Amino acid sequence: MQEIDFLFAIAVLIMSVVIHEVSHGYTANLLGDPTAKYAGRLTLNPLKHLDPMGSVLVPLLLKLFGSPVIFGWAKPVPYNPYNLKNQKWGPGLVAVAGPLSNFLIAAVFGFIIRFSPALNFLPFSFFEIASLIVLINLVLGIFNLVPIPPLDGSKVLFAFLPYRWHNIELFLERYGIFLLLIFIFFFLQSLFPFVTILFKLITGINF
Repeated sequence: MQEIDFLFAIAVLIMSVVIHEVSHGYTANLLGDPTAKYAGRLTLNPLKHLDPMGSVLVPLLLKLFGSPVIFGWAKPVPYNPYNLKNQKWGPGLVAVAGPLSNFLIAAVFGFIIRFSPALNFLPFSFFEIASLIVLINLVLGIFNLVPIPPLDGSKVLFAFLPYRWHNIELFLERYGIFLLLIFIFFFLQSLFPFVTILFKLITGINF
């Protein structure tokens, strides 16, 4: 039974990260950059987006090591920031579209759970699945807003930084991967209270 639950969690995770990446591509296309469109990445077909490391290996390792939370990523949707109509805010808008898509998914299924008494024709298993979808998408949305490259939050941060602080951007871009590893190993649990609060706020139940 646990293996079935894990496989379903992986399926939810894959589709959530696919929607996340497609949201980046659609937003970039709306803002003037058709790179993702021409690359055939504006599709929900997971085979176009799967990353062997982030979509398969990392979730499996997290499961093997008993992590309480399973997360991963898909191949980044390509885009050219120099094609964007707004060079100042465009990259930040493209970046934030991914986490916002995850929060929207979490909100939709969370509200279904919250108003479940009016939906008593749905089986209990549906609400278990809906809870898992909410949890995974909240984790993805919050984690990706951490302002460390290559996460989306870094692009949002850079959009707000004045040019005279460009050296901060250069530092984070240069050492981002090391900072991200440090964050994952030592500070990842600091995100869990935010996940718990948002889960209760959206669904009305304690996580």
